[in-house]
Amino acid sequence: MDNTILSHYPALPASRLQRLLDKPFTEWSVDDLVQVFLESGLRQVSLMHAGGDSALKVLDFVPRDVDHLRRILRAGERADGSSLFPKSGIGARASDIILRPRPETAFIDPFAAHGSLVLLCGHAQRDGSELPQSGDTILRNAFRRLQTEAGFELHALGEVEYFLGTEPIERDLQSVGDRGYHATSPYVFGEELRREALSMLAEIGVPVKYGHSEVGFAPSELETDLVWEQHEIELALQPLPQAADSVLITQWVLRNLARRMGMRISFEPVVRKGHAGSGMHFHLAAFRGNEFCPVIVKESLDETARWIIGGLLKYGGALMAFGNRKPGSFLRLFQGKEAPTGVTWGRFNRKALVRLPISATDSDGQPISPDTIEFRLPDGSAHPHKLLAGIAQTTCAGRQIPDLSDLLKRTDASREVVKDAAPIPQDFAEVADAVNEARAVFEAGGVFPASLIDKEIEWLREEKA
Repeated sequence: MDNTILSHYPALPASRLQRLLDKPFTEWSVDDLVQVFLESGLRQVSLMHAGGDSALKVLDFVPRDVDHLRRILRAGERADGSSLFPKSGIGARASDIILRPRPETAFIDPFAAHGSLVLLCGHAQRDGSELPQSGDTILRNAFRRLQTEAGFELHALGEVEYFLGTEPIERDLQSVGDRGYHATSPYVFGEELRREALSMLAEIGVPVKYGHSEVGFAPSELETDLVWEQHEIELALQPLPQAADSVLITQWVLRNLARRMGMRISFEPVVRKGHAGSGMHFHLAAFRGNEFCPVIVKESLDETARWIIGGLLKYGGALMAFGNRKPGSFLRLFQGKEAPTGVTWGRFNRKALVRLPISATDSDGQPISPDTIEFRLPDGSAHPHKLLAGIAQTTCAGRQIPDLSDLLKRTDASREVVKDAAPIPQDFAEVADAVNEARAVFEAGGVFPASLIDKEIEWLREEKA
């Protein structure tokens, strides 16, 4: 279907701004955004960004005139770096940083009562250079390093799993637990919220693969308990920096909708002991130019797949510092549900640390989407920017593992159980030890500041699982 035909369908392209501007987001300029702001009758501008705690932050403006609007969109604004990135080495005596808007990230806030144009921002130091303590900066540096040293781009998609909680009104929804996979209304109560989220994400410009209800269901055990059911929104593949942003925006949309609809929402690794937990699985795909690299070539792993998988296997425990950050993270992994507990990889194996999902093909046997490698260890407590930066760094390191073939052979759980699989860390202290051993991998190329790794290790040693 060509663009001439598509132009007759007002719902496509999915992104509202792309429809209004009639050009791809990569070509949006400040002038384009000024045009949209004025013609759409918007009133505010919101500069949104990821803070040191990986939660979205916002700085709001009401432009006084067109010149003021242009200055905001073009230059951003200063902020207090010591408050946004506490314990990161940014002192109160010289704490100014700059929020740098990215026009290509703009969207119209679906929740703002008075109409707000939102732009995602990076962080700059006083001299204009990228702020090294920022997760956004760390991820972009890791992404560029992998391109330069390995010769390919790494793309990712996150599976955003979450639980919705409501009062136990419909007793027929409480009879059993963990039974909601792909269920539809009226057998689940969160379908309307999930579908509203899908439409909002599309309007914002976040590419989505699909959404569905998940297996997790925790009935009320007392009259005062909530009923919890699990859902998932799986995003589409994007370059690592955009993939991390999309996870945070998706969680932001879901939280806002839950509040609007009078429900509780939880991204906790485990919402109630004994029931399915919420993972934050990431699928990874390598691209050389516009072509994706297959994972399997003639029954053997492609070279890029070997590097990605090898890095995840060798350094997966250290990556838990960025992907498994709550006490419930360990409960999710070790309570006997579909979660990895040992260092293994395998085709289709949902208990493996790294899984190779089946690739959908058309009637001619041609793939209809890129092959992916699924990292099943992270959960809903993950810091997506730091986690994906860490994965880029371990992929670079995977190219230099001296016994890579042996590692892949002895951890292959595709056809049988690996009896002597090395265990993953079982508490924060063990994660801290893994980070300390792997710190050279994270700090390589100046990607993760040494001071940040020091603080992560310190935090992990103080935290109690």
